[in-house]
Amino acid sequence: MIEQDWLNERFTEHQDRLQGVAYRMLGSPSEAEDAVQEAWLRVSRADTGQVENPAGWLTTVVARVCLNMLEARRSRREDPAGALPPEPATPHASTRPGGQTDPENEALLADSVGVALMVVLDTLTPAERLAFVLHDVFAVSFGEIGTIIDRSPTAARQLASRARRRVQGAAGASDAARSPKREIVAAFLAASRKGDFAALLELLDPDAVAVEIRGGHAVAAFFTGRAQAARLALVDGVPAAVWSHRGRPKAVFTFTISDGKITCIAIDTDPDRLRDLDIVFLRADDKERG
Repeated sequence: MIEQDWLNERFTEHQDRLQGVAYRMLGSPSEAEDAVQEAWLRVSRADTGQVENPAGWLTTVVARVCLNMLEARRSRREDPAGALPPEPATPHASTRPGGQTDPENEALLADSVGVALMVVLDTLTPAERLAFVLHDVFAVSFGEIGTIIDRSPTAARQLASRARRRVQGAAGASDAARSPKREIVAAFLAASRKGDFAALLELLDPDAVAVEIRGGHAVAAFFTGRAQAARLALVDGVPAAVWSHRGRPKAVFTFTISDGKITCIAIDTDPDRLRDLDIVFLRADDKERG
C-alpha cells in the first residue's frame, strides 16, 4: 500500500508533463489522454523498487506508449482505390546536412512555429518524432531516448537532428506558404482534381509547356481529373506538387509562373534526386504556416 501511495503521488506530481509529452507526440488531446491512462495502467503494475528517477521513468513509459500508438497509426493506413497513388502521411525526410542549432535555442525553435510544428511532426517517422519532441521540447538525453527506441545515443541524435531541420524548414517557409505562387499551385491542383478544364485553362499561359505537351489547351486537357493524389508542398522551400506512394515521393511537379500564369510544369521522377529533396506538405486550406 505504501508503494502504491508513493506511485500515485509521483504520477500526480508529473501528470502535466506526461500529458504534454503525449500531446506533442500524438497531436491529439484525446489520444494524449488515452496514452497517459495506458501509461498509468502499466506503471501501476510495475515493480518500482529500482526506480531512482520517477520523472524520467514515467516519461519513458509514456513515450513508449506513444511510440506504439504512432506505429499502429501508420500500420492502419490503407491504400485508397483509384488510378493514382495515395496521399502520403509520412513523406521522406531530407538527409542533407543542415546548420547546427545551439542547445539554448532548440526548445525555443520547437515552440516558435506553433501550428506549423504539429503539421511538420505529422510528416516525421515515429522515431524521428519521439527523438525531436523528447530532446528539443522536454530536454530528455539522447542516451535515454536511445533506450526507448532501441538505438544508440548517436542514432537518436541523428534522428532528432533530421527532424529539427524539417521544423526549421517549416519555420522558414511561412512566407513561401503564403506566397501568390502557393495560391496558384493550390488552385491548379484543385481544378485538376475537380476536372475543371475552364479553371485550368484560366491558370495556364496560352503557350504553357508540360514535359512534351505544348499549349495551354493541351496541358489543361492532360491534367483535367488527374491530380487526385498529388499534394501541395514546399519543395526546397518553393511551392510545388508531390505525388507519393506509401509515404515516399514518386514524382515532383515544379511550376514556372510569369505574370500570374503557369508557363511551364516540370516533372521529376528520378528516385535519387527525389531522395535529396526537402519536402514539407501543406494543407490545401493553410493560409500560413508560422
